[in-house]
Amino acid sequence: MDEMHKPSRRAFLRGSAAAAAGTVAGAASAQTADPLITDVQDWASITGAGVDETPYGMPIEYESHVVRRNVEWLTASPISSINFTPIHALEGTITPQGCAFERHHSGAIELRKEDYRLMINGLVDKPLVFTYADLERFPRENHVYFCECAANTGMEWAGAQLNGVQFTHGMIHNMEYTGVPLRALLNEAGLGAAGDLKDKWVYVEGADASSNGRSIPMEKALDDVLVAFKANGEALRMEHGYPVRLVVPGWEGNMWVKWIRRIEVSDTPTESREETSKYTDVLEDGTARKWTWVMDAKSVITSPSPQMPITHGKGPLVISGLAWSGHGQITRVDVSRDGGITWETARLGKQGDTKALTRFYLDVDWDGAPMLLQARAMDETGYVQPTKDQLRETRGENSVYHNNCIQTWYVNAEGIAENVEVS
Repeated sequence: MDEMHKPSRRAFLRGSAAAAAGTVAGAASAQTADPLITDVQDWASITGAGVDETPYGMPIEYESHVVRRNVEWLTASPISSINFTPIHALEGTITPQGCAFERHHSGAIELRKEDYRLMINGLVDKPLVFTYADLERFPRENHVYFCECAANTGMEWAGAQLNGVQFTHGMIHNMEYTGVPLRALLNEAGLGAAGDLKDKWVYVEGADASSNGRSIPMEKALDDVLVAFKANGEALRMEHGYPVRLVVPGWEGNMWVKWIRRIEVSDTPTESREETSKYTDVLEDGTARKWTWVMDAKSVITSPSPQMPITHGKGPLVISGLAWSGHGQITRVDVSRDGGITWETARLGKQGDTKALTRFYLDVDWDGAPMLLQARAMDETGYVQPTKDQLRETRGENSVYHNNCIQTWYVNAEGIAENVEVS
């Protein structure tokens, strides 16, 4: 087993874990109550905190481990870096804003609502500037969407690297956004000057130092893009673009421009830094493919995982994870306990959301045998999540972005999980 502790953990044979798949979980047992225990605990004999002590509720201290974390060596500076969502420690699908991943190119800025302005210019009848108060007067919508950085799982192209689902898949969050459809603002400015909209584009940029400008085809801009000012029922957090950000459902997170300040309608894409030298996919032959906006179907088991070992020993075990697709709804998730030799169909949680996270569960009776856990997602288009080898056949190992491979955790007899590859 020493081999799997090398930095690359490149490959791991299926070995004895092939026999691990099998039975359905039985009823979980609980401790029998002792009627002779009469101790009165402190919390039952004294008063607690008053309402004046919690004007804004925060997690209890016993959950202080559920926080965003970064990888110090991953980027040159925290000003242009990533904090990862603790997806291993969350349940359901909605990500609390306080632990939702953040990615900045020049740091999070402080911008007051009173100072906020959004310009729409270019090929429009009447260039306009909207204040925050102006945006609030438009009919608004609420939608739950996932936001995933294109570099999520990017370290896994060359082999199993980071040992924790928070670090391999944590550049993602799923929140309920409230905002105004971008098409409403574009129509307010008048798209008549643009003529035929078929081949038109919008270029969006932020108010931060990097501006992070991106080009979006008009078809998408008029479809489901939101200019959002709330998330999970409250104002956006500073790190998520307060007071206003763009939401581009199903497409890579870099296009979800924060602190959005300008939208220009044009005949052609702008070919900015973030869509040429960055956020393109370098192939095996050295060429780079661009305009790969959609985040393909993907899934990962969050528990058990390296940060969520099995601590209760043999018996009933709930295998849980998340699945998502930028093409629409997740329709099925299969789970393998033997590294992809056999598969079992998982139970999906809340269904119906499109371009949003879906929780899945597989209830098993674990006999203590080692497992090679994998999840494989399918979406409403019929797309099936690929293995790492299938991705490498077409993409090579030079890429960083859009790695939606099947992930493998090796779980040993003690319930400890490790990031590995099977071959």
